Amino acid sequence: MRAMLTMVLGAVLAFGASARADEEKIAIDKLPKAVRETVKKRFPKAELVEAAKETDGDKVEYEVTLKDGETKYDVMLSPDGKITLIEKVIAANDLPKAVAAAIAEKYPKATGKVYEEMTKIVEGKEVIAYYEVLLETADKKMFEVEVSPEGKILKTEEKKEEKKDEKKDKQ
Repeated sequence: MRAMLTMVLGAVLAFGASARADEEKIAIDKLPKAVRETVKKRFPKAELVEAAKETDGDKVEYEVTLKDGETKYDVMLSPDGKITLIEKVIAANDLPKAVAAAIAEKYPKATGKVYEEMTKIVEGKEVIAYYEVLLETADKKMFEVEVSPEGKILKTEEKKEEKKDEKKDKQ
């Protein structure tokens, strides 16, 4: 089960990374000091797994992948160490009922592959902004669906296989 979750999570990361502007893997010790310190303070028991520098025009962010026990996180931070987004992998049964119901209603025959809780920092406080679910429909199409905590579908994006294959070639 754990190996399957790792494979599926790898596919999700491949999908997500291919949609980003410019991403460069970097060594954890090459992260800005403020980024490392913030991550260690917020996740004191977590193991830093990998890091990337993402550039979109003149905007730079760092993505740090962590493992805290059995929980996996991707944390986005500004160069000065401010957390902008925390992506936490969760189990399907950890989705709020309203979120699970909205997905089941719109995609009744789909199979959930990966579930993430997306937390943004608002006025210095962590707030769950939405849930992101990677689904496979009965006709084998992959969709990434963003759903508000109240169960409103915010965004749906079809994930094409060639993006997944392109990322695999780069690994």
